[in-house]
Amino acid sequence: MREQERTVMNGWIMLPVVILAWLGVPSSIIRGGIIISQGDVGGVGLIILGILLIPTAILLTAGMFSLQPNEAQVLVLFGRYVGTVKKDGLHWTNPFSVHRGGWESVKEGTEVKAVTRTRSKYRVSLRARNFQTETLKVNDQRGNPIEIAAVVVWRVLDTAKALFDVDEYEHYVRIQSETAVRHVATSYPYDHTASEEDTDELTLRANTDEVSVALQHELQARLEKAGVQIEEARLTHLAYAPEIAGAMLRRQQAEAIIAARQKIVHGAVSMVEMALSELSEKKVIELDEERKAAMIGNLLVVLCGEAQAEPVINTGTLYH
Repeated sequence: MREQERTVMNGWIMLPVVILAWLGVPSSIIRGGIIISQGDVGGVGLIILGILLIPTAILLTAGMFSLQPNEAQVLVLFGRYVGTVKKDGLHWTNPFSVHRGGWESVKEGTEVKAVTRTRSKYRVSLRARNFQTETLKVNDQRGNPIEIAAVVVWRVLDTAKALFDVDEYEHYVRIQSETAVRHVATSYPYDHTASEEDTDELTLRANTDEVSVALQHELQARLEKAGVQIEEARLTHLAYAPEIAGAMLRRQQAEAIIAARQKIVHGAVSMVEMALSELSEKKVIELDEERKAAMIGNLLVVLCGEAQAEPVINTGTLYH
């Protein structure tokens, strides 16, 4: 199906005709009754005319409809799609092609509480709509269970596809959105490991913008057949599943501690190297290999230890 935009008659032009048709019904019947009361049988024709004007006025009224901005009316004549009206304002068209909403009873048990008017499925909103998917539990690329959710902003672009190519396009959008979120979640790892911090691999946690663009493209490909355009899709919730959240937190803490230790040791070694180099260049003291090893050990303890170092006074020599 392809949408065909249709131009119909201006409703303000037909409005006086509709009003005259409804005014003609009582006036013809009353006029005919007056003539009959005067003994003239010609008034019967006016009464018949007034009765015939009733279905005519009803049909003329049924052809009237109005549209708000960003709203469309799909016209279907005896099961055949004839076009879509998108221009806002008051319109008139073939009354058999305009399908209106019906009435629905609201029940509580067997008792009818209220009767409400339902919106016609042929009246389609073209405004941007958004919804948030449910929090889904899936496995990422490495098989770790995670929780993920996204918000999707969408609008109907082709009314013919939305109504006739899929069944209940709003429900179709929701189901396909959840499917797309699941597929994207399984295509990327949750986060880098300690050995992968310098790689260019995309992850769900570190590359939110890139993942959101991939999700939008995935959704657009899935919803193309429904005539839907995806305006935006972004992740709103991302976390490890509760059963592994504690273990993953401890792993992240261990990775952070290891990374911090590596930087501390690297800095300490650089400082020891600088100290030995300056002592040797300035000839402050001549150290043999054993004394250098002792000095390096003491400096590393001071620089790398978590607690404050306690000085020890040696009253002898290094060799006694």
